[in-house]
Amino acid sequence: MIKQDIKKALAVAIHELWPNSGLAETDIEVVRPNNNQADYANSSAFVLGKRLSSNPAEIALKIAGALKGKIPGVNKIETASGFINFFVTPGYLHEELLNISKQEHYGRNDSLKGKTIMVEYTDPNPFKLFHIGHLMSNTIGETIARLYTASGAKVLRVNYQGDVGMHVAKAIWGAQQSLKILKSGDPAVFRKILLGGGYMKGATEFEHNEQAKKEIEEINTKLYDKSDSEINKLYKEGLSLSFEEFDRIYKKLGTKFDVKFLESEVAGDALKIIKTHPDIFKESEGAIVFKGEDYGLHTRVFINSKGLPVYEAKELAVNKKKFDEYRPDLSVVVTGNEINEYFKVLMKVMELIIPDVASKTRHISHGMMRLPSGKMSSRTGDVITADSFIGQTKEKLKEIESNETEDATREAVAIGAIKYSILKQSPGRDIIFDFDKSLAVKGDSGPYLQYTYARLKAILAKAGEAISQNPDMAKLTEESELNLIKHLLEFPDVIKESSETLSPQHVALYDFELANLANNFYEKVYILNDEDAGRMSARLLLVRVSAEVLSHGLSVLGIKTPERI
Repeated sequence: MIKQDIKKALAVAIHELWPNSGLAETDIEVVRPNNNQADYANSSAFVLGKRLSSNPAEIALKIAGALKGKIPGVNKIETASGFINFFVTPGYLHEELLNISKQEHYGRNDSLKGKTIMVEYTDPNPFKLFHIGHLMSNTIGETIARLYTASGAKVLRVNYQGDVGMHVAKAIWGAQQSLKILKSGDPAVFRKILLGGGYMKGATEFEHNEQAKKEIEEINTKLYDKSDSEINKLYKEGLSLSFEEFDRIYKKLGTKFDVKFLESEVAGDALKIIKTHPDIFKESEGAIVFKGEDYGLHTRVFINSKGLPVYEAKELAVNKKKFDEYRPDLSVVVTGNEINEYFKVLMKVMELIIPDVASKTRHISHGMMRLPSGKMSSRTGDVITADSFIGQTKEKLKEIESNETEDATREAVAIGAIKYSILKQSPGRDIIFDFDKSLAVKGDSGPYLQYTYARLKAILAKAGEAISQNPDMAKLTEESELNLIKHLLEFPDVIKESSETLSPQHVALYDFELANLANNFYEKVYILNDEDAGRMSARLLLVRVSAEVLSHGLSVLGIKTPERI
């Protein structure tokens, strides 16, 4: 690709001019300038100016002179106040467009070929509702997984779920109380109680009712030793219903997990790990803790006073289990940023106990999704489920659509709007979901991108056999055409860089800019019914490639592209 060719040529020229400058090819950046003063630009002269104590403008002139005629496709090189500007020939762009049109998987790269990467995300707990916080984690984690896949890695999608612990005990206690009162054999009622309703009741009473708290703690002990048949029955039924519900939602969101870990599977391993490292964990008031203060962090309990491993201990064990069983080259864990401080403690413990695992584990935290009413809470019951949120978004779409749309398409647009609103910002930021902006068919929104794709596909459908005519590429001379081709050439670099930096927002921005350029092209030139058959065929080729690349870009974000909306 042209950016890589320019970068390599720059590296060679700089090394020949200043062999001891220390500026490696990896230090050289080639960008598309926003001011449209050039096709590509480089600012290495400023870096060299500091290292060599020389004038950047003079350095830029020397580099430009050394590069003349040495980069295929570049017909002009200019300097401006220390910047080096590159201009490519239309013929090069035409040739590259033809090359792109022949590639089935354009945009992918092999930079991570041979690597195995685990990406853990979503992690909803059984017996609790799947809310929009999980939706946010799922959206970001799935896109990270797709970015790694696009860079050639073997990706294992991981879900780690808490099937034991106090939240389950609270849910079981709450379910028992509700079922006693309701005395209903209705399966729908039973399902509702076990999927969130019981937990909300149990969590509330645990905070305010000493007797309830005592009973819930007893249930928690019985869940570990499996000594109560009624509790065991409710537990198994609730677990089964929870997983069934989660799988239904994953299918809707376009996610399928390869590996599922459960807290109950690693509880025994957690105890062994803690007990074999008395130098790391200390007894405190009957519990076993890690004294984080010794490392500038905070102290956390790993085994409670009843001798049971808490979440921290089990997460330590599951991270070890990942590497024992699958031996990945990298493990990425996606969580909400409210547990950032907790995760720092966990990573420190891992560094001390399983350093090899710690060195290959990366934590990515994201902000929270909020509505005008604020943050959700499954403890108080003020929770917005993923289903209700998607449903509400679909209803809003009905209000602004001017035609009848199939329910499956409307759902794809609604989910696309939600995902894009999450992914267009860096993962660490909180998001306030604005229905009007997120559902707008014009502007920086998911529906705008989906509508653009459908519009491009409609042009191709109307063109019919004209698509197969011989394209006269030399007749793509309009500024809107050439700018669109230049942007299409950027796609592989955007995917690679986004994968390396785990920045889904760069792909979202690329897709938005592509849609803008495609619409500008469509509005500026005649495409169908052109008397010049060769030019019409070339423009249709540009439409087809633009639609394909936009589809690939949206697919990386996990957003579907209906051909008719």
